Amino acid sequence: MKNHVLYFNKPNQIRVLEETIPKPELDEVLIQNVQSGISSGTEMLFYRGLIPADLCMDETIPALRHPLHYPFKYGYCSVGKVIETGHPKLNHLLNQWVFVFNPHESYFCAREHQVIVLPKQISPLDALFIPNMETAINLILDSSPLIGENVLILGLGIVGLLTTALLQQFPLASLLGGDLHAKRRELCQELGAEKTFDALHADFCRHVTEYLQNVTPHSIDLIYELTGNPEALNHAISLAAYEGRIVLGSWYGKKPCAIDLGGRFHRNRIQIIASQVSTIASELQGRWTKSRRLALVLKMLENIKPSRFISHNFHITEAQKAYQLLDVKPEDTLMITLTYEV
Repeated sequence: MKNHVLYFNKPNQIRVLEETIPKPELDEVLIQNVQSGISSGTEMLFYRGLIPADLCMDETIPALRHPLHYPFKYGYCSVGKVIETGHPKLNHLLNQWVFVFNPHESYFCAREHQVIVLPKQISPLDALFIPNMETAINLILDSSPLIGENVLILGLGIVGLLTTALLQQFPLASLLGGDLHAKRRELCQELGAEKTFDALHADFCRHVTEYLQNVTPHSIDLIYELTGNPEALNHAISLAAYEGRIVLGSWYGKKPCAIDLGGRFHRNRIQIIASQVSTIASELQGRWTKSRRLALVLKMLENIKPSRFISHNFHITEAQKAYQLLDVKPEDTLMITLTYEV
């Protein structure tokens, strides 16, 4: 058995090394990774070297509590089987399909509280989308969509598509989407969006405004900015209604962000709400916990079945090709996964 471990070696370069298969401690299980998903947002910031040096990778994930400097392991979306335990008290986990927030590697150890045992009705491929679905649900918890509102989603990657699939269940007046890539816009409408717009078009904001004027007297009440492109935040500000809400789900990393706060933003009392999945908003913590959110994540995965959004699959030894594809031809991709079979 080979333990392939993926490292971000330096900007624009990943490296896959063979390492010793770890031995579980008394409070750990050994997991054989079967498939992991690549985050096209966060991981591409790391791949391109656009990461702030003053942060650790992720304070909430034990495997990622390390400083951000090359080389490093990263990834937070692994689905596999428990093949060994460090103590008989953990034997109830043997041969179970599990999800773990863990970097891309063939074998790894985890404690029981770090492992999400998959319900039988959740396929391993759908389970790869647990982090994305958790983010989409958190976006909605942070924004509280209201009946009859006009809503726009900017950025129709995996999180944007899942947010679309969730919001189409709400009694909104209209649900709109914007993205650079035609394939994603088409999927957004298949999932229930009323209309989508080409974000590459020079008159993108005017097209959105004119469309709304033809169907409703009201502007956009709620906008989700999920593009990862700082300029999209200015589009959101220009489109938001008086006292409109902009939920910022993008992480820009070290990308410069010149926000126009001198015009409509100030006069129109627009709100910009930061949404980050590691925590639940304080006003909800009396009723919402991470376990309650996870239960909803699993239910929505069962309903939506997002494994249909997997566009490419590479063996871990060909991971460099996967990252190059995401970097150079994002229009051809949705979710890219890595497999680990020998």
